[in-house]
Amino acid sequence: MNLPGKTRIACRPQRVATLLWLLAILCLPSAGRAADIAAETQKTRLLTLEAALSIAAANNRDIEKARAFIAWAQGKVLEERAAALPQLTAVGSIGRDRDESQKIFGPAMAQWNQLGVAQVSLTQPLFTWGQVSAAIRAAKVGLLSADEQLRVFRQAAGRDVSAAFYDVLLAREVHALALQNLAQKERHLDEARRRYQSGVATDYDVLAAEVSLENARPEVIRSENAIRTARERLRYLLALEEEVDVTGSLERISAPGLSYEEAFAVACRKRPDLADLRHRIAIAEEQVVLADSQDKPRIDLKGAYGWRSLEQKDAYGDGPAWDVAIQLSYPFFDGFRTRGMVAQAQSDLKRARLDAAKQIDAIALETRGAVDALQESGEIVRALGGAVTQAERLLAMAEKGYALGVKTRLEVEDAELNLRQARGSLSRARRNLLVARVNLDWVMGVLGE
Repeated sequence: MNLPGKTRIACRPQRVATLLWLLAILCLPSAGRAADIAAETQKTRLLTLEAALSIAAANNRDIEKARAFIAWAQGKVLEERAAALPQLTAVGSIGRDRDESQKIFGPAMAQWNQLGVAQVSLTQPLFTWGQVSAAIRAAKVGLLSADEQLRVFRQAAGRDVSAAFYDVLLAREVHALALQNLAQKERHLDEARRRYQSGVATDYDVLAAEVSLENARPEVIRSENAIRTARERLRYLLALEEEVDVTGSLERISAPGLSYEEAFAVACRKRPDLADLRHRIAIAEEQVVLADSQDKPRIDLKGAYGWRSLEQKDAYGDGPAWDVAIQLSYPFFDGFRTRGMVAQAQSDLKRARLDAAKQIDAIALETRGAVDALQESGEIVRALGGAVTQAERLLAMAEKGYALGVKTRLEVEDAELNLRQARGSLSRARRNLLVARVNLDWVMGVLGE
């Protein structure tokens, strides 16, 4: 009878070892998952707003395109300058010919000739009726236009990145409010269960608390997804491959806004798109000069220097050769082609001026909207700050009254809902205030400057 007991006792260490081994196997996936999460956390890049703006200035695709356009404009300036500089061309040729028609002058004349030429030719414009100078000026203004376009994309990227950054912060605050609400529902459920065990609450109270708890979980899930979406949008704007996250707060003090008149005056001076349109007007004016000079006289210096050799059947000669000439060309009638080009250039100039006037009207409207939005956001933040304080006091009073039995659960839930809505509205209002400040700087053309 003792043998089975001894056998069981002897086998216990083996069973314990086996159980430990199985437990270790079951824990391996969890450990691996924890390692993966840690690796993902290490890969996530934590950014401040200043760091995000700096990365956007270096990596944003639109900014890269604007820099490439500046390189194109610099090449255009070189191209147009070339028309004012001497053009040198090296030419080498050798050829043989025979003309039988020359035998009418005698049999000896119908013979072959071989001509070899090696020379450098020169062409230098002396007077082009303003054609070359207008093209050079237009190209230089085009380079200034490219610089303004780079400013346009930089400020647009700064505006979008700032808004995306604040969206991540807002999503985090909304998620924190959802977690607080869930934790509060869990405390209410625990309290309902304790009251039920004490006999001062019914099973209805417990069931109501459980339902309220389950209804709070979807908001946590949605807010988590909102964080991921906001972070992904920020990563897209920064053109980064790695995951990004942000650090900061929406409780920043925004600088006071300007009046509409002050903001509009700054926008008319600083807006890069308006400056770009002014440059385009200057380019269109030069295009009119360029088109009008097409049927005007021009003078060019032409020359060549080299070595020539001439060989015939019974003779051979070679030596240096040069020529120089001043050439006047005057296309006094080209079938009204120049007139058509001038009409097109003048139409382009008129449309550029109309675009500038239209843009000024649009800037005036944008400035009015940005100033009003900033003022509205500031007033909402100030109003909601007091509402949150009052909602917190109301909830504390409702919970205390419920604990004393003088308040109903419905009143507590109403107070919780009011506080949650007030905090969420305040977070959104702070985000809107910061975005409105950024948008006003963008409208005035001073964002990032």
